[in-house]
Amino acid sequence: MQRPTYANSPPLHHPVPQHVSTVPQLRSPPPPVPPQAQAQAANSYGYPQGVHPAFGGFMSDPTAQMGFQLGKTAMDAGHQYMEQNFKNYVNVSALKRYFNVSNSYVVNKLYIVLFPWRHRPWVRQNQDGFFMPPREDINSPDMYIPVMAFVTYILLSTLLAGLRGAFHPELLGLTATTAFAVVIFEIMGLKLGCYLLSISNESQLLDLVAYSGYKFVGIIVTLVLAEIFNKGAGTGGLIGWSIFLYTYFANAFFLLRSLKYVLLPDTSPNTSSGASYTVARSQRNRRTQFLFIYSYVVQFVFMWVLSRQDPTKPAAKA
Repeated sequence: MQRPTYANSPPLHHPVPQHVSTVPQLRSPPPPVPPQAQAQAANSYGYPQGVHPAFGGFMSDPTAQMGFQLGKTAMDAGHQYMEQNFKNYVNVSALKRYFNVSNSYVVNKLYIVLFPWRHRPWVRQNQDGFFMPPREDINSPDMYIPVMAFVTYILLSTLLAGLRGAFHPELLGLTATTAFAVVIFEIMGLKLGCYLLSISNESQLLDLVAYSGYKFVGIIVTLVLAEIFNKGAGTGGLIGWSIFLYTYFANAFFLLRSLKYVLLPDTSPNTSSGASYTVARSQRNRRTQFLFIYSYVVQFVFMWVLSRQDPTKPAAKA
């Protein structure tokens, strides 16, 4: 059977591409130039090695070299001046001893701070007339725990405020400012007390500064336990006040027993700090009063200010 043909049907045309794409020729990258060849190429311009030809004239100018030399001298003099002034206010070598701690020391020290009535003895160990570092003596004060507790307190306070829906952007700065103000005010009070009580030994002043930071451990425990057992009501209520009073008395007892060797040395010659001296009876009575006021009255005010939380404050809304 033959197919029907159509006389008027147009012829079929195949599509013809309008543009012919050319295949790019791939070339391998040029081989790397050896360093010796680079050095020879750089030296061929007549300038020192490592100096770009565009800046060669400027770098070789005697005035520019003198300016660079003067700038380097000024920077070295400024660095030396800052180091000398920093060392005049802070004894770096003595400060390093307070951060010489170990993991076992940190754990045992935290236990002593929270349960001080279960610890004895409180006498510090000394060797060749100097106290042992914290790593080797559990009764030695350190600054690692106070610094870490200080930072943890700031972060924890803002976190708990956020969980209660009372977080606002200014809270972090306000908490840090309050904590810094308390620490600075307490250090100034300790320095004034050391001056009035004739405590001129620098190591004793650093010990007092270190002991002043242990209260942040009790404050952190107060905030966490009060948040758990007080169901988001902060440190208020019977449970919150009970936890606060426990940590407060624990911190006060810890300071009272730990600071006796600093403020109430024996009337016999004391060679632990490298110098022998005696304390008069009137001076000893003043130091006893200062120790009691600092351990119980001052610490109560500071711990209450730092642990006070306001869960009813609404969160700031945009």
